[in-house]
Amino acid sequence: MLKKPLLFFIFLLSSQLAYLQDSIPSPIATDSIIARDTILIDTTKIDTVVIRATQYKIDVIPRGVNLTNPVISFNQTKALSEPPKKFKVPSFWTKINRLGFNMSEVAFVNWNAGGDNAISAIGNMRFERNYKFRFLTWDNQVTLRYGVNIQEGRKPRKTEDAIRLSSTFGYRQDTLSNWYYSVNLKFNTQFADGFKYPDRDNPISTFMAPGYLFFGGGPSFIPEGQNFNLYLSPTTVKATFVLDENLANNGAFGVKKAVFDEDGNIIQKGEKSFIEFGILVTNTWEKEIAKNIILDHRLSLFTDYIRKFGNIDVDWELNFNFKVNNFIEANLGTQIIYDDDILFDTEIADDGTVINPGIPKIQFRQALSIGLVYSF
Repeated sequence: MLKKPLLFFIFLLSSQLAYLQDSIPSPIATDSIIARDTILIDTTKIDTVVIRATQYKIDVIPRGVNLTNPVISFNQTKALSEPPKKFKVPSFWTKINRLGFNMSEVAFVNWNAGGDNAISAIGNMRFERNYKFRFLTWDNQVTLRYGVNIQEGRKPRKTEDAIRLSSTFGYRQDTLSNWYYSVNLKFNTQFADGFKYPDRDNPISTFMAPGYLFFGGGPSFIPEGQNFNLYLSPTTVKATFVLDENLANNGAFGVKKAVFDEDGNIIQKGEKSFIEFGILVTNTWEKEIAKNIILDHRLSLFTDYIRKFGNIDVDWELNFNFKVNNFIEANLGTQIIYDDDILFDTEIADDGTVINPGIPKIQFRQALSIGLVYSF
């Protein structure tokens, strides 16, 4: 009799377990969507893993260890003495502003060997604005120089005179190459009249007489961080300007001179400019060859295709700057110029007849000076 109730209880318990559900729903039942007889099963599975780290009691505490809770205090906090600096967008422009004044002086009092008191002064200014970023480079420079010598017993004489402007724009195809496709513009002239002393009545040069303009394009080699630039332009236009009428009539600096009649009257005025087309090669290099000694080298070579191909005009300037400190500097410089359009020892008669056309000569200049320098 006792077996029947026991069997009945087991049967009832098993039937109830058949209908019990798991606490985690079946993925088919809960994550499926029935749409038009198609069952879409979500394949995302979410599993939770619990990692419990065993906490061990510290038996030995090392010396110097502080087990107290850190305390944060603002009692020692002070306000900023200056306002915070604002973020500045980085600039790819570099600039140079340089002013210089060099002077030399000699004085004599009852000097048995003889001599005249003299003062020489040279002022110079140099401004640069250069841009370089990735594929582009753009260099701009303005150089101004003027010097005078004052000696006892005679009028002041000019010792230095130059106005130089240059601008070079370059583009390269990738940032690994040091070769650029460049366009270059240069202009040179002077401030005041130049004379062949002691003659002060007939200037041999003046402002824009001559004036030189170079414009062309070609490849440039500009290595990174070396202050070196080699420019090769097979297509350069050189324009020479002689805006002074007297110099133009005399055919100075290669322009076509005036036509005179038998009495010396001008029939046709001289031209004030002429154009040449040729090859231009320039090189600039600035390097510190020793401590506080900087070498500054500038070279320009030009030859004309049409008039006199192979006859090269040279302008080479070499300077050594000896830096004493931030405000005192000495300079030793030389310059060589050769241009077959600049003639010397020209002889012209009163009626305008050219007795001797003159010959081109090598021009050389050397200067040694010490003075003040200010850069900003």
